[in-house]
Amino acid sequence: MMQTQEIQKRFNQVEQSIHHAAQVCQSTNSVPMDLKDCIQQMDQESGQAKQKMQGQDQQQMIQCVDRLEELGDRARDACERAGNVDGELKNAVMQAHRELSDLKHQLH
Repeated sequence: MMQTQEIQKRFNQVEQSIHHAAQVCQSTNSVPMDLKDCIQQMDQESGQAKQKMQGQDQQQMIQCVDRLEELGDRARDACERAGNVDGELKNAVMQAHRELSDLKHQLH
């Protein structure tokens, strides 16, 4: 099991990736609504999860990461369904998803 401080450090990196995807989404024209919704929800939930990540309850941290990873899956799937998505946005979504998935696998 990862140490609490390591989880917090990794989560900060994940949160930055999610926030970057949200910024790219906002600045990109004609983003499909389901993709936009997924990214906004991830960004919102990562902000809420940040507070829980400051604590020492690893089970709560794991639940936050699991939930965000589910949203990351949805965002990735929405990106793939949309087909013609801006390259920078697609890269940002895939990066956030990859980091969430990696962290989830390290926690389980």
